[in-house]
Amino acid sequence: MNVCLPRAELIGLDWGTTSLRAYLLDESGRVLEMRARDWGIRQLPAGSFDAALDEILAGWPACLVLASGMVSSRDGWREVPYVDLPANLVEVAGALSFVDSAAGRRVHLVPGLRNTVAADVMRGEETEIFGALALQPVLAAGSTLLLPGTHSKWVKVRDGRVVDFATAMTGELYAALRHHTILAAGLPEHDPPSDQDAFLRGVQAARDSGAAGALSRLFSARALVLAGALDPLAVPDYLSGLLIGEELRGALAAGRIDRATPLQLIGNTPLCRRYAAAASCFELGMALPPQGAAALGLWQIARAAGLTSLTLHHAAGVHP
Repeated sequence: MNVCLPRAELIGLDWGTTSLRAYLLDESGRVLEMRARDWGIRQLPAGSFDAALDEILAGWPACLVLASGMVSSRDGWREVPYVDLPANLVEVAGALSFVDSAAGRRVHLVPGLRNTVAADVMRGEETEIFGALALQPVLAAGSTLLLPGTHSKWVKVRDGRVVDFATAMTGELYAALRHHTILAAGLPEHDPPSDQDAFLRGVQAARDSGAAGALSRLFSARALVLAGALDPLAVPDYLSGLLIGEELRGALAAGRIDRATPLQLIGNTPLCRRYAAAASCFELGMALPPQGAAALGLWQIARAAGLTSLTLHHAAGVHP
């Protein structure tokens, strides 16, 4: 009995500031294999981008390569201009650029998006967005997407186009407060086991902070510990709750959340679950993230750009 094995068609790279993920995709966009390294654009192995690419793709077939994320930023391998809002999949795919590695492998680069009205930018998240829209087409008509992380993105989608987005530096602020302020005094370097009660207490403190906002509540983390009302080891979760709660409070105040519009989380599942728990304190429902959005987004962009029809000969770096 002959078995027709899937053929590798595309290598997708999700190359950010702190990590590199590589996906080997077949002709239908299905992930055949995934590899991950701690090689963000700021932690590259010897030989820089070329060495990282050669190592992570070692043993894989000579497929076309498409990369999204900070690899196409000013600090990346080659800067690719942003696509201005509003923007859809076809417009992003039409603005791809490329760089050739020392070994002769051509790497196509995905541009980020720019919000000229609010002076805001993203790189990498646009790929997850288009992947999520492909996984859940109902979101394309009109939805609010939240991609939490170091720099959370609040995104509005209408008729398949990204029409608006805003960034909240929640994750980076947490790291700064957790490791570089008096609020972290006496805490171990690594976070202790999660304390859900302390997290929700922080969310509720932000929710109830009114016009003053959660900045007016940050020092309560110190005061509660001194009063014996908060376990010192619960401070990280309390701070996390304060900051995520403030992000949600601010989004509501700014009109970024419409209770009649689907609100979809995209990204790291444990972090998304934390946001969903925080949202419940505001009587908000957030749908947990679909799996595989980043890889499928790369496939969607490649297909929209017509790259999946290239021969393996061209994809290997031999160009006319």
